[in-house]
Amino acid sequence: MRLKFPESFCARSFNLRRAAAFAAVLALAAVAASCELDGASKKRAEASRNAAASGAADSRMPRTNLPMPPVSASRGASLPVASGGSPRGAWTQLDGRRASLEDLRGQVVVLDFWATYCPPCREEIPHLVRLQRQFGPQGFKVIGLNVGGPEDRPKVPEFVRLYGIQYELAEPDPETTRLFLADNSAIPQTFVLDRRGRLVRHFVGYDPEVASELERAVADALAEKAD
Repeated sequence: MRLKFPESFCARSFNLRRAAAFAAVLALAAVAASCELDGASKKRAEASRNAAASGAADSRMPRTNLPMPPVSASRGASLPVASGGSPRGAWTQLDGRRASLEDLRGQVVVLDFWATYCPPCREEIPHLVRLQRQFGPQGFKVIGLNVGGPEDRPKVPEFVRLYGIQYELAEPDPETTRLFLADNSAIPQTFVLDRRGRLVRHFVGYDPEVASELERAVADALAEKAD
């Protein structure tokens, strides 16, 4: 036996079901939109946090070619010495001649570890050129030690022409690289040694603040008389 409902009742029931379905669709759409907005908001917030953190880091630390470490500075430290009291540190110049820190005793020396592919290294070169020109007559010498590896070394002569480099460029001995870059391989790294061979300042990275501190360290070292 089939039950018959009035046509008006069936129509109202159908309309109620349709309205309920439509309401459900609207609810799902609202939830989806809310989730999408939440996700977008989270992405924007995350991007803002990352940008702020990056900006804050850039304002605190000089630039290097690798993830930026804090600036490190040492005063009055003595370099490790080999037997006989000679400071360690040796390199091969572009013309093949050998040289060492012992050869430079009595001069203020800047050892700059760099590579051609390193943007902050390239930014530092004109400053080193100017320092060598300005302070060279007072007993000051810049040594640029390329640590870019075998593929980088053939590019060095072009950099000499491009930047007008008149200070000495060389390839450090492996022992020299290990000695000076033992704790941190980021470049550039710049070491200032006084006339007695003591390490007086050490800079990691390069920016305007480092440039100012480097020039001050060189001038102070030159003002002191060797024993």
